[in-house]
Amino acid sequence: MFDRLEDLLIRFEELMSELSEPDVANNPDRFRKLMKEQSDLNPIVEAYKEYKKCRQNIEDSLAMLDEESDEEMRELAKEELNDARARVEELERELKILLLPKDPNDDKNVIVEIRAGAGGDEAALFAAEIYRMYQHYAESRNWKTEIMEADETGIGGMKSVTFMLTGSGAYSVMKYESGVHRVQRVPETESGGRIHTSTITVAVMPEAEEVDVQIDEKDIRIDVMRASGNGGQCVNTTDSAVRLTHYPTGIVVYSQTEKSQLQNKAKAFALLRAKLYDIECQKAHDAEAEARRSQIGTGDRSEKIRTYNFPQGRVTDHRINLTIYKLDKVMNGDIQEIIDACIAADQAAKLVKMGDN
Repeated sequence: MFDRLEDLLIRFEELMSELSEPDVANNPDRFRKLMKEQSDLNPIVEAYKEYKKCRQNIEDSLAMLDEESDEEMRELAKEELNDARARVEELERELKILLLPKDPNDDKNVIVEIRAGAGGDEAALFAAEIYRMYQHYAESRNWKTEIMEADETGIGGMKSVTFMLTGSGAYSVMKYESGVHRVQRVPETESGGRIHTSTITVAVMPEAEEVDVQIDEKDIRIDVMRASGNGGQCVNTTDSAVRLTHYPTGIVVYSQTEKSQLQNKAKAFALLRAKLYDIECQKAHDAEAEARRSQIGTGDRSEKIRTYNFPQGRVTDHRINLTIYKLDKVMNGDIQEIIDACIAADQAAKLVKMGDN
């Protein structure tokens, strides 16, 4: 590990030297690439520098204990020694986590697709509530939310909603939300007061650039039509809605949220690229079944990951056996505690696997 850290430290110093060269600023692509690499290495380098400083403090304190006869100075050296040893242990754990292989999609924006499952109208209502939960969470992270497609019911629910979250490291956080979310509560339409169980599915896909996915025009059928449902003055008056059909996979995407046909077409292609890229990512995960099992929340979409129990005011994440009793706050977007616990469990599983290799 420490040989690798030394190599990274040397590389970081090389990057700083390259970035100071006058001609680098005249090459935007190279400048961005170097800045990205420097930004990725910075937390590792800072932690390693502090680690080396603490190791030196340990040596200095031990030397002082050997040489010093004054009791007060010896006590001070012992205190500094204990502090440095404790910090070295913490930094070793931090460095192991920082050196874990990084998901190449972690820095990407995400497209989130929520679909009502079992439970009819109640499932659609819960889908709308989960969408609002993610909206509030995005606001707390200063991310931008943009609806790409929505199929709403007449009573305030959503049979499905697809939206993009744009923000730093969105996929690294939101990928833990993929799976089946279950709600247990008494529906407003239930006169007998019985608790019903309904489900929705959440799919989190990294935004795919054109370089990530090549789409052959021969594989696509593009249909334009008039938008339907509630909307602006262009609804039902212009052919602004766009539907794409991808023949090889059978994927159909639809966009009507914008007044412009060009804007809807761009959104539809962005969603199609994300779905095709997600298929390729899933294939890669399937090819590495053991690695996939070691990850939290990036596996089987049919996996039941979380239960929201309204009568008891609790939320349970089944992957990590976490139960918290602040359902109201969670539904208002306060999901960071759950996500942090998923990240910690994911890192712990990867560290164990790394230790086995």
